[in-house]
Amino acid sequence: MTLDPAVAAVRRCVRRAMADVAPGDPVLVACSGGADSLALLAATVFEARKGGWRVVGVSVDHGLQPGSADRTTAVVAQMAALGADETASARVVVDGGGLGPEAAARQARYEVLDRLAEHFGAPVVLLGHTRDDQAETVLLGLARGSGGRSLAGMRRAFDRYRRPLLDVSRADTRAACAAEQIEYWSDPHNDDPSFTRVRVRHQVMPLLEAELGPGVAVALARTADLVRADMEYLDDVAAAAFAELSKHGELAVAALAALAAPVRTRVLRLAALEAGAIASDLFHEHIVGMDRLVTDWRGQIGIDLPGSLRLVRRRGVLLFVPATA
Repeated sequence: MTLDPAVAAVRRCVRRAMADVAPGDPVLVACSGGADSLALLAATVFEARKGGWRVVGVSVDHGLQPGSADRTTAVVAQMAALGADETASARVVVDGGGLGPEAAARQARYEVLDRLAEHFGAPVVLLGHTRDDQAETVLLGLARGSGGRSLAGMRRAFDRYRRPLLDVSRADTRAACAAEQIEYWSDPHNDDPSFTRVRVRHQVMPLLEAELGPGVAVALARTADLVRADMEYLDDVAAAAFAELSKHGELAVAALAALAAPVRTRVLRLAALEAGAIASDLFHEHIVGMDRLVTDWRGQIGIDLPGSLRLVRRRGVLLFVPATA
């Protein structure tokens, strides 16, 4: 019997992403019950037969919809039926804390996944984002004018997390589920036009495909890969420069001015984060203001930063001080 192409594609992606995982290692698969994560779980279970990993299926209940607890229970049973060696679930409280609902849910989800990974001793957590998710992320970053960091899209791997399915489409995961007779859940939030990403998915992307021709999602995802390589190189150079400056315990203006602009702005961002600036609220305008203290200083007092910080210039040195100082 010929293997379905979609099933083969998903399995190939998992196999490639897990090439360095040792036999016996636990591998967490985050599973919502949707087509993407169920296709990922099924492929991971299949590939684990050769790789020797122990597959732990994990479902997170965000408590944002009626019946979410029952839905999570059903997903746990489905993960076990698909062959996961162990299953677990967790309920989180989504507290915006100034974040939007999507960002708050994502933050809560990663926090509990980190705890579960520690509990199971898992060096790897797999996430089910697809090429379509990547294309939407790039398009949103472009629309917001967020610069190269957003255009680089979602990382294929970071810390213990990996996204094996960034080379397959949402249609592929649905086809893989259909081929393996896996019933999946369609989250009603994915059709709620009050979410920007949903409007991009159901209105903007189809319009782009209709007007520009097929392949827009592939091109956007490819752009993310190309930009990410450049971004990671610049980030590495900036990290080395920041480490060198930090040896002296201060940000000397002369040393900063000698850096290329893309490196200098990254060094300033790193310095602000280390000083306690809030990453989610540190915007392009803040970085530009910080850079002006180096390149266009005309005696200005400084610039206020998120996290009750102020960056000031004194005697040829940039200093972070409390915003009330």
